[in-house]
Amino acid sequence: MAKKDAPPRWDRKMQQRLARGEAAALGELYDRFASLVHGLAHTVLADERAADSVTREVFTHVWEHPDAYDPKQGPLRSWVADLTHRLAVQRLRATETAALAQGGNGTTEDLERKVRHASVAARADYIVQAMPVPLRAALELAYFQRRDYRQTATDLGVTEDEARRRLRLGLQLLSTAHDAGAPPGYGGAV
Repeated sequence: MAKKDAPPRWDRKMQQRLARGEAAALGELYDRFASLVHGLAHTVLADERAADSVTREVFTHVWEHPDAYDPKQGPLRSWVADLTHRLAVQRLRATETAALAQGGNGTTEDLERKVRHASVAARADYIVQAMPVPLRAALELAYFQRRDYRQTATDLGVTEDEARRRLRLGLQLLSTAHDAGAPPGYGGAV
């Protein structure tokens, strides 16, 4: 039986393949995480072109610095999300600072408020994407389809108590997006 804190085998193998310079490994990594990377970057930047650029930057960084990821520190998915978050926030700060320097509207406090808001939104997106499917399904029914816990239970084919439990756990996980620190497994603190 594997140790509980041992990184997933896929993560270790992927890191080793990237370190050996296997182009196919980068393609596999891209296929698995490109939508996560682009989605997080877009959430922070609210700009399709900038999100595309950050996505390229993230995968370029992974390719050029495969040893930057240490499987013992956590899942590859979290490391890639953290890298994306850091690069997107850097881009947002640089863009907004340049706009302020050119006489744009706002203050440095407005800039930091915008960065905090974008960071919380990105953490919330990451939490929802990483959430177990049963919790995510319950939250989606309750939030997007405006179902109460009874309707959610019926739609999911579970007991009302189970629906309440899933909603409560999902909301507890989402509430961590507002914490100063990042949620467990995601080092996306600003």
